[in-house]
Amino acid sequence: MKSFSATDIGQKRKMNQDYVFVSESPIGNLPNLFVVADGMGGHNAGDYASSHAVQTLVKEITDDQSINAIKIIRHAIEAANTEILSQARSDSGLYGMGTTIVVATIVGRYAYVANVGDSRLYLIEERIHQVTRDHSLVQEMVRMGELREEEARNHPDKNIITRALGAEDRVDIDFFDIELRPGSMILMCSDGLTNMVEDQRIQAIVRGRGSTLEEKGRALVREANANGGKDNIAIVLIEI
Repeated sequence: MKSFSATDIGQKRKMNQDYVFVSESPIGNLPNLFVVADGMGGHNAGDYASSHAVQTLVKEITDDQSINAIKIIRHAIEAANTEILSQARSDSGLYGMGTTIVVATIVGRYAYVANVGDSRLYLIEERIHQVTRDHSLVQEMVRMGELREEEARNHPDKNIITRALGAEDRVDIDFFDIELRPGSMILMCSDGLTNMVEDQRIQAIVRGRGSTLEEKGRALVREANANGGKDNIAIVLIEI
C-alpha cells in the first residue's frame, strides 16, 4: 500500500479550511488511518474546526482499546463532534463552526469507511465509483427524484450540507465497507476537487500510466485550480 496527500488553498479563498491526516502505520488498534475534513465557519473557525476535529479523532483512536474498526471510528467521530460543539459554545469567535469528515482504514482486503457531510471517498478500478453519499440538500433532491444528477452539479444550493460535525449534539454517521483488489485505488477528497473536476476526468488522471502516485495527486490539484479553483482542495490517494 502506498499513499499521497495534499491540500491547496485554491484560487479564490484567503484561508485553507481543509485538513488531511495520513498514517500508513498503526494508530491505536487500527492498522492505518486516512482522513479528510472540510471546515466551515467565519474567520478562522472553519480552519480550527477541521484541524481540531481530526486531532481529536486521532487521539480517541489512539486511546481506544476496542478491536472492532467500525466501533473505534464511530466512537472517535462522536467524540470529535462533542468536542467541536463544546468549543463553539464556549468561545463566541468559534460559534457556528463545523466540518465534514471522511475516514478510512484498510484491514486486509477491505476498506472500512465513515463519512459525515459532502467530502467523498471513491473506489477507482476499471471504473470510478463514489462509495460515500453526499449529505447535502441537492443530493437529497437527487435521491428523491426531484433533480437530475446533471442538474445537481451546477445547482445554486449545492454547497448546503445537511450533516456536519458540530451541527447537533448527536451526529449521524454513514458507514461502508468495500472489497479491494491489487491495483485498486482509493481517492478521498473535499468538494473543492469534485466541484471543479468531473468524475471521468478524475479517473483518467488517477488511472493514467507512467505517473507516480504523487504526480497523479498533484495533477488532480492542478486540474481543479485550472478549472477555477473556487474552493480549497484536499486529496488523499491510496494505491493497494
